[in-house]
Amino acid sequence: MLLGAHVSTAGGCRNAPQRGADIGATAIQIFTKQPNRWAEVEVSDEECDLYRGGIHTHGVRYAVAHDSYLINLATADPVLRERSYAAFRGELRRAVRLGLDALVTHPGNATDGDVARGLWQNAELIAQAMEEEGGTVEVLLETTAGSGKVLGSRFEELREMIDRIPPAVRGRVGVCVDTCHVYAAGYDLRGDYDGVIAQFADVIGLDRLRLFHLNDSMTPFASKRDRHAAIGEGSLGDEPFRRLMNDERFAHVPRVLETPKELPEDPKDLVTLDRRNLARLRAFLEA
Repeated sequence: MLLGAHVSTAGGCRNAPQRGADIGATAIQIFTKQPNRWAEVEVSDEECDLYRGGIHTHGVRYAVAHDSYLINLATADPVLRERSYAAFRGELRRAVRLGLDALVTHPGNATDGDVARGLWQNAELIAQAMEEEGGTVEVLLETTAGSGKVLGSRFEELREMIDRIPPAVRGRVGVCVDTCHVYAAGYDLRGDYDGVIAQFADVIGLDRLRLFHLNDSMTPFASKRDRHAAIGEGSLGDEPFRRLMNDERFAHVPRVLETPKELPEDPKDLVTLDRRNLARLRAFLEA
């Protein structure tokens, strides 16, 4: 099973595979730049070589990047739209150069309230960037919690975006299901696991489910709030994760944690909580 967590790239992407090994990960998620800044970076040939060497050395079998939190490909603001598109292309370019498997992106915020326009524009810009940057990196639309005018909290919206991607690149577009986000959005993974999975299958198709973000939720069901908790310590509880870990339909789907990392007694320790959460998930699998 491909299982791991989001790991730091402090000091360069080259350090991420070792940090994955430190927590026993076979799958990792990274940022290829600071996610809260517009400043673009290019990864050097040396950085790419060292990163790829580390992936091989440390046995990481799946690696995905998460794009910048500032990007909004659904905005109605033409200035922000162009800035977001340039940043998204940069994210995709770095992912291609590093040899990552996928790039996770949030579907954006329809700032003018025009959901149809936001979905159409987002899909159009993603497709354009994929065509221009080339490569084989998948683009994964992440499910969202649904606060404000954020898109992607309903399976139907994700399906509409996928359908608007041209066939030439549509095969490289999938969905990242965040367990906290879908629960907060109103899909009851705790009370109706089978129903939620069936709805995803009917609306989007299980073949489009390419990655899980495994996060419990600090807030109640249908809260529309994105607040991650440690596995089994939030309102989702253990059972949905036990089901996911043993669901044979998803045996091939990578899973990464985005749960809190810092120990209150030692903020510099960024491995203990990941190890603890991963051990809990593996225990569900062994049970």
